[in-house]
Formats: sequence, structure tokens, C-alpha cells
Amino acid sequence: MNNPSKNQLIFLKKQKQHKNFVRFTRVFVFVAFLLLWELTAYFGIIDSFIFSSPSKVILCFWGMVLDKSIFLHIGITLYETLVSFILVTVFSILIATLLWFSKKLLEISEPFLVVLNSLPKSALAPLLIVWLGATPKTIIAAGMSVAIFGSIMSMSTSFREVDPEKIKLIYTLRGTKYQALTKVIIPSCIPAIVSNMKVNIGLCLVGVVIGEFLAARNGLGYLIIYSSQVFSCEDIWKRCDIVS
Repeated sequence: MNNPSKNQLIFLKKQKQHKNFVRFTRVFVFVAFLLLWELTAYFGIIDSFIFSSPSKVILCFWGMVLDKSIFLHIGITLYETLVSFILVTVFSILIATLLWFSKKLLEISEPFLVVLNSLPKSALAPLLIVWLGATPKTIIAAGMSVAIFGSIMSMSTSFREVDPEKIKLIYTLRGTKYQALTKVIIPSCIPAIVSNMKVNIGLCLVGVVIGEFLAARNGLGYLIIYSSQVFSCEDIWKRCDIVS
């Protein structure tokens, strides 16, 4: 194996320096933001009763760690998010596959998917509560509603944008549409599916938190909406003790 040349070593060194600079800058910006937040709250530039401060947030979090209430809320939100994420992924792939098999069905359903995807999901959550009741299933449905329509459209577009010459080759070799799907479409769309999943996990979390705002007695969304009402970390601790 040939040893790297001088120019290669210089290039690798610059790449390493660039990565280290990016990491340092990210940490610096984050620490500077927290420090600025803490100092402005300490000196009364901002009202710490409304905006809080990093020290108060840490004390609140540590208090909830000690009484173990935070683990209950994180666990519930994490469970609901993962369930909604898995369901969104499975249904998106299945429906996108169905739309790829039937062009007529795609043309019929496309405008409806566009409209459903454009609906404000925060307005849809109260309707889900009325239809399904204030249960964990409703929160999971709220998490799904944020991501599923956009996910179906994105995956359907990815399926249709696969190189048509590869599909034509399958048909030339007397392959079936199912074989074209499994041998060409799905393998070619794996990067798009993974990218879509990265977006969906965040959207599902947002949807779950929105659902917990309205229909939960536990979870991070419940903590957020309760804290916005009481403006007191100590009251949050007491409330969590009562609920848990």
C-alpha cells in the first residue's frame, strides 16, 4: 500500500481541522447562549419568572430526577412517539407501494393527500379527541397525523422517480411488477426511505406533544402545558408527585 503524499496529508489535516472547528463552534455557541441567558436573568435584564434561567431549569430537572417523576413522563412520551413513528413508516411504505401499483389510484388520491397534508395539525388534534376520546390511542393518532400524509407523498414521489430504464429491463426479462418493486423500486428508494424516517421521528414527537397538550395526564406535553399555566418549577414538582 502506497504511503499518502504530502498534498494528501495536508488535505486530510485541513479536513480534520475543519471538523474540529465546526464541533468547537457548535459547543461555543450553545454555551454562550446558556451563559447569556443566565446572566440576563441574574441581572434582571429579562424577567426570570417568565423566561426562567438555565440554573432554574437544571434545579427543576434534578428535582424531578430525585422524585423519579421525569422518567414516567419521558417514558410515556417516548413510547407514544415510537409507536406512532413505526405505524407511520409501515403505512407510508404500504400506501406508497399501492399507489405505485395503481396509477389511477394515485391520480385520484393525490389532491386529497395534498389537502390533508396542508391541514393545521394543531387544529386536527381536538377533533381526534372528540372522535377517539382522551386516551393514549388518540395521542398516537395525533402523532401519526402530523407525519403520515407528507410521508406518503414523499415516498410515492421517490418510487415514481426511480430510473425507468431499470424497470424496463425487468419487464424485458419477463419479470413481473412485483419483481420490479422488490428488485428495483425498494432497493433504489432505501436512501429516500431512511431520509424520510429521520424527518418522521421528529414530526411524530411534535404530534405526540400536541396531543399531550390536550388529552393527557402524563408526558412531556402535559408538563409543558402545565408549566406554562403555573409559571413555577416548584408547583410542577408537586403536581408531578400527585399525578405519579
